[in-house]
Amino acid sequence: MIKKEAKYYMKGVIFSGMRPTGKLHIGNYYGALTNWIKLQNEYKCYYGVVDWHALTTGYNDTSLMKESMIEMVIDWLSAGIDPEKSTLLIQSQVPEHAELHLLLSMITPLAWLERNPVLKEQVRDLNLKENMGYGLLGYPVLMASDILIYKSNAVPVGEDQSPHVELSREIGRRFNNLYNSNVFPIPKLKLSRTPRIPGTDGKKMSKSLKNDITLSDRPEEIKNKVLSMITDPEKIKLSDPGHPEVCVVFKYHEIFNKGNVDNIKNDCKKARLGCVACKKVLADVLINEFQSFREKRNYYEKNPQLVWDILLEGSKKARTIAKKTLGEVKKAMKIDYA
Repeated sequence: MIKKEAKYYMKGVIFSGMRPTGKLHIGNYYGALTNWIKLQNEYKCYYGVVDWHALTTGYNDTSLMKESMIEMVIDWLSAGIDPEKSTLLIQSQVPEHAELHLLLSMITPLAWLERNPVLKEQVRDLNLKENMGYGLLGYPVLMASDILIYKSNAVPVGEDQSPHVELSREIGRRFNNLYNSNVFPIPKLKLSRTPRIPGTDGKKMSKSLKNDITLSDRPEEIKNKVLSMITDPEKIKLSDPGHPEVCVVFKYHEIFNKGNVDNIKNDCKKARLGCVACKKVLADVLINEFQSFREKRNYYEKNPQLVWDILLEGSKKARTIAKKTLGEVKKAMKIDYA
């Protein structure tokens, strides 16, 4: 175990988290999980179920929070996140996150939060212009707390989340400068270059739009969803030459069926492959792609308490580190009165 931990620390520390939204779809898998799995062999990783972040927009109904946590972490474990390598934690079970958030909020200029482009998008998309909560405005400061409390050296995110990480860097620098300290390493932005997987209707994949394919979908569900996909509107009959570049099904072939994608493209363009047949090929590819995942998931579905115990144990372990960092923060601020 000691040798393992030394290996992970060679490249530093990483924190990343997900809101507890329940079962994950394949966009989540390729957008984050595949990268997490790789990183846990290179860094000391803290992966958090960020339930307080979920409250910034979902405070009105928390009845399914715990169930959603377990379902999401079952997907993590089934995909290959290893609790022997990575520390899995629940944000609210490490209250030091909240205390550091409070302290960092004291030094964060309001203008930094108001100019946040991600916040502006959320307010627009969720129609919150007249009803934006204080928690949502301060979301990036809580995110900074999540990252900085473990002294992260890097943060893996997609480009759409890069403004949040940059703000975390600014807050860390401001703290160090204000209190003449080096408590916080300034984490580097580690952009995740992953393909964007569209929903079955061609729009952004989303549970709310009901255009998603979840990692845990049964083979029959995958077939039905693939058969419902939008294709080239100009290819109505088999004899019509297709335009793969505008087809959602072909986009999936490019991601999941790379070894056969040239044949699919040529046969479509030359009117040798019909849309239904093309979809059936894709459905079989997706079913095979996630077969081992479904088998692992069956085990964890039957043992939800094991999943919960992993999270509680990881939170306890994470809290030891968080307490130490918080102590350093208070010392630097000269408010360690004990």
